[in-house]
Amino acid sequence: MSEETLLEFPCQFPIKAMGNNHANFENEVVMIVREHAPDLGEGAVTSKPSRTGKYLAVTVTITATSKAQLDTIYRALNAHPDVKMML
Repeated sequence: MSEETLLEFPCQFPIKAMGNNHANFENEVVMIVREHAPDLGEGAVTSKPSRTGKYLAVTVTITATSKAQLDTIYRALNAHPDVKMML
């Protein structure tokens, strides 16, 4: 059975993880993504705190090579205890 997707690989794909804003959150998100997409380029990571500063949104733009790669990254991020939501 083939997995259908509207994406054409390889493609640039932003992965956004939102969670508790603490000193290591951005680094932890980047490390998880880098395990599955080791070739992160310059400027691949941006972050933005919530209005109150309680949460941090971290966006990592990767060159996605397959739907399976994206699924694996999302599962790994979902398993992190500080990640509250992903887009």
